[in-house]
Order: sequence, then C-alpha cells, then structure tokens
Amino acid sequence: MHRRRSVLSLSAVALMAATPLLTGCGDDTHPGSAAVVDGDRITVSQVQAQVADVRAAQGESRDAKALISGTGRLSRSTLNSMIFDKVLARAAADAGVSASRAEVQRIRGQAEEAAGGADRLREMWLQQYSIGPAMLEETLRNQVLMDKLAESMGADRTSPQGQQKVVEALQKASKSMNVQVNPRFGKWNDKQVLLDSVQESWLKPTPEAARQS
Repeated sequence: MHRRRSVLSLSAVALMAATPLLTGCGDDTHPGSAAVVDGDRITVSQVQAQVADVRAAQGESRDAKALISGTGRLSRSTLNSMIFDKVLARAAADAGVSASRAEVQRIRGQAEEAAGGADRLREMWLQQYSIGPAMLEETLRNQVLMDKLAESMGADRTSPQGQQKVVEALQKASKSMNVQVNPRFGKWNDKQVLLDSVQESWLKPTPEAARQS
C-alpha cells in the first residue's frame, strides 16, 4: 500500500459520471467500511477519494476515454492496494525496517529521471498502473519498504526463490491482520495477498520498470 500534489481539476458532473457509486459496508458492526484490517477501518469515503484522484487525472489526460473505460473496476483495485499497503507496512515492521523521507525522495528522483521527468512519470504510472497523483509518493515508499524487506531476509527479488521469501513474509503478515472486506468488493486472499475480485499482481512499479517503458 499517500499524498503530494493537488488533485487535477475536473468538473463535478464528469467526476460523478466517471467514479463508481459506492455505498456503506453491509456489516453493521463497521458501518461505512470497505474493509477492516487489524481492527482499523478503511472507509468507503477513503476509497472514493483515491478513486476520484485517479479519475480526475484520467479526465485531464489526452487518452481520457480509453483510460476511464479500461478501469471499470477501479474501486476494487484501489481497495486492494489500500489493504496491501497495510500488509506491507506490517511485514516491514516485523522485519524491523522502515522507509525514511530521504530514501523515498531519492528513489523518486531516480524514477523521474528514468521516466524523462516528473510529468512523464505521473502520466506513465497513471496509464500503466492507474496510480493517481496523490498516490505516487506512497507507491514509491512501498517500493523502498519492499526492497528493504527483501534485503533484511537476504532475498534476491530477481530470483523465484527470493520472490517466494518476500511472498511468505507478506502472507504471514496478512494472516495476522484478520482482514475483513465488505462483500461488494470481494474477499481478501491471504495466500495471494490480494482481493479475489482483482486480477493483478501485488508488485508495485519500480524505477527499473520505468526505464523499460
């Protein structure tokens, strides 16, 4: 699994048309929840805010129509990322590692340079990963955490064995957090470390990925 630049402007009418309508959680013990992770709520309004950030950025893109039509399940993938962020944070904490602001800024500079500039990086990640401007820095923070988690275990993420070590750490953290999800979004899968309604990898984009794009 969040902030930085202001949300790109888009008319209220366009936003309402582009953003899926979400309602409260069916679980009366957690009204308004999209999910509960280790006792902490992720609210429907928090999911909506991140979806709106992506939709606003998509609406400002020259490829707006294609981007919006290609991300019809955005609310589910957004919640998936929000839950994963918490699981990764727990796995990192369990391993005794964290991400400093300086480390995040360093990797951000590398990613922007590789992409050809800050604007190009934002557009690239919006198009390829549906990451809005408000989530860019958190995505980079997660990359630092992922790298340091792997390093703490001596795991080479370029090898299947190294990847498996990281997955096992995430699975362990996930199982300990008792993730409960509003049924409208699907069900959290501790083994896959994602929502069963989302068909995407939990791996976040990296500076290396930007170089290859």
